[in-house]
Amino acid sequence: MTPLRFRKRTLHETKIRTHSTLTENVLSHKLQFDGRIISRNGRDACRELIGFFFTHDQSLTIYEYRQFGKNRTVVLPFIQKSIYSHQCGRRKGKQYRLGDFYVGATLTFLSSDASLPESMKENTFFKLRITYIDQIALDSLETASMEQEDDIIIQETNDRLVFKAIQDVLKEKLHKRGVRILTGLGKYFQQLDKEENGLLDKADFKQALKVFHLEVSEKDFESAWLILDDNGNGKVDYGEFKRGVIGEMNEYRKSYVRKAFMKLDFNKTGSVPIINIRKCYCAKKHSQVISGHSTEEEIKSSFLETLKVACSKSDEVSYGEFEDYYEGLSIEIIDDEDFVTILRTPWGI
Repeated sequence: MTPLRFRKRTLHETKIRTHSTLTENVLSHKLQFDGRIISRNGRDACRELIGFFFTHDQSLTIYEYRQFGKNRTVVLPFIQKSIYSHQCGRRKGKQYRLGDFYVGATLTFLSSDASLPESMKENTFFKLRITYIDQIALDSLETASMEQEDDIIIQETNDRLVFKAIQDVLKEKLHKRGVRILTGLGKYFQQLDKEENGLLDKADFKQALKVFHLEVSEKDFESAWLILDDNGNGKVDYGEFKRGVIGEMNEYRKSYVRKAFMKLDFNKTGSVPIINIRKCYCAKKHSQVISGHSTEEEIKSSFLETLKVACSKSDEVSYGEFEDYYEGLSIEIIDDEDFVTILRTPWGI
């Protein structure tokens, strides 16, 4: 299919990115959203996606922004317009409906449904996280649809309570040690993953929690495992396990982590040489430098040493490892703007 030029073409009778949605989207029964792929692979995690959900027939379509050179952006088909269903979780097999779309929601698709790179086709399905929603259109469409709550919503609420109880227990153990534990845990999971498919069994996860002194009660662990192992095959993606048991930063914070990595990974390879990180990291405005307690070089070296702990290769950092570092840091910082400032200042974003 011929790519559509950014700003010069339209998608489904609306401009690619517009906020005058009440007349354009609501009247056409269309909800616009942005998304990202949940992946430790930098090339996939940093893809920029825009989608539309059509309430009149419950169909959806997703496009990908692609940058060619400095001034040319095109929009390419990523998921063709059709009716899709959840591929895992409590709603497995059920068609997507309006209530499934909100910031932070996870959509699952069969890998065969999308225009995916070979690296992603190895898995049966992939997950997409909604990062932005057209709230004006959503509010109006929700008023019109008046969807009824069902038993699945109650089950999903109970699932969240199970994870929250575990996260609350681990929060104290992670306090002040978030970066070292999260980076170490990510590296440890990779070492246990002998098949390199991102999946580990129950014994592996129990062992990892023990090694990092993050033990939870047998009852809580089993409750979480029943939710995570929804296919009943005895193996769970370790990224999914970590997000459920430890939690993750919100999408506002995550957007800045992705921006920082995309700035560093200008060749879009999914990993960044340590030498480039050293060149780009600016410690001039670090509080310890301003106060005179540390030099710029000391702060930079300390950051690199901590980051290297997460790396499986001594000379480069992958997106997943970069994300682990900031996930750990996020646990220790309460205010969103404080966290964003910590990212913006050294990376110049």
